[in-house]
Amino acid sequence: MASNLYLALMHYPVVNKNGETIASAVTNLDLHDISRAAKTYGVHTFYVVTPLKDQKELIEKIVSHWKQGAGAKYNPMRGAALDLIKIMGSFEEVVEHINSNNGEEIKTIVTSAKNNSRNVGYGKIRDSMEQGKHFLLLFGTGWGLAKEFVEEADYVLDPIKGDSEYNHLSVRSAVSIVLDRLKGLDRLKGSERLKC
Repeated sequence: MASNLYLALMHYPVVNKNGETIASAVTNLDLHDISRAAKTYGVHTFYVVTPLKDQKELIEKIVSHWKQGAGAKYNPMRGAALDLIKIMGSFEEVVEHINSNNGEEIKTIVTSAKNNSRNVGYGKIRDSMEQGKHFLLLFGTGWGLAKEFVEEADYVLDPIKGDSEYNHLSVRSAVSIVLDRLKGLDRLKGSERLKC
């Protein structure tokens, strides 16, 4: 069965620590670790979004090494994960690509480390996914997605909280946690734990 969950790592519009909207740099580790998590949890497509030409070229070079270059022979499983990556210049391009290949209405879910009056829980999203609705899960790099971008999303997912005051996960860690809560086989459903 085809997956109804898409993922986008946004490098624009995101903010820096001063709250200014910027385009952030692509990180090699993010590409590798997020694509591996996306493959593990059955994500349909992993979009890497940047308007910067040099950053697009960097992504292409990294992916090519593991799909066609020496890395493909050294570790074919890495290439299989990176095969999920599609490079896009904007959020609008992502939505257009999904709609043209899917034909279903896509709902957007943004993530943030901050509380929001529009926060929804993982259970609500899981239930909608199980009903066949299609979702695009958006993660911001830098210091997170720009405020106006968050406000335009269909859903704002509950932030990940630990049991300490520290709250600054790497985006690749956050992606893995969110995917496990949404699609992991041992996730909680109601009051029962599903068995693997």
